[in-house]
Amino acid sequence: LIPRANRCPLGSGALAGNAFGVDREFLAAELGFDSVTPNSLDSVCDRDFVAEFLMWHALMLTHLSQFAEDLIITNMLKGVEMDDAYATGSSLMPQKKNPDALELLRGKAGMALGKAVGFTATLKGLPRAYNKDLQEDKVPLFEAVDTVKDCLAIATGVICTMRPQPKNLMKALCPEMLATDLADYLVRKGVPFRETHHISGACVRLAEESEVSIDTLTLEQLQNIDSRFEEDVMKVWDYEVSVERKSSIGGTAKASVKKQIDDCIAFAKTL
Repeated sequence: LIPRANRCPLGSGALAGNAFGVDREFLAAELGFDSVTPNSLDSVCDRDFVAEFLMWHALMLTHLSQFAEDLIITNMLKGVEMDDAYATGSSLMPQKKNPDALELLRGKAGMALGKAVGFTATLKGLPRAYNKDLQEDKVPLFEAVDTVKDCLAIATGVICTMRPQPKNLMKALCPEMLATDLADYLVRKGVPFRETHHISGACVRLAEESEVSIDTLTLEQLQNIDSRFEEDVMKVWDYEVSVERKSSIGGTAKASVKKQIDDCIAFAKTL
């Protein structure tokens, strides 16, 4: 955004350029711009840089909102413990800790999207050249800058101070999460996934009809559904093994996650 927006409009006049031979490129260089705007009529009314910044700020806050929602749910399950600086006690339930900071982050995303859409709506009905409507760019732009800075600071604080609760996170797991691993088991034996998907679904249905957890189905019950299940199928019901199998780039295996973290840190150092 910055290289494209860092163009000097000076010398464009009111809309048609100037008649006094002003050296626009000299002005741009002296003032630290990368170049000059190429069209004087467009120069006085172009607010693409504002609209684009508002779009990027809305997109960033959308991602922060999704992150906040994940943590709000995890907090509800007591999978993480929020620091008191970013949460408050409930007015009704003494055992409850409200993730206020996360809820506020989530709320800011909707307002950000509203600013981006609202300003774009202002632009859409304007003829070329300058119109007084364009002075409406200041408030949403400046507010967006302040909001992004504040939201990033709050999100950083939440991440740095929250404490994961491994035991509670483990309690939130259920064997049905591993139904795909059951399908993958047969894929490794040469069965096409389009077939194993239905077989795994039949296992899930049997467990539901029997009102038992899928990992308690016996080998005999599994083989009644498909004879290609063997004794080693019982090793499927291991959450750690399931996670570590996803070792591709971007996967959930510890090595993959560590690489993602390292890549993020390396990228951050370039900013």
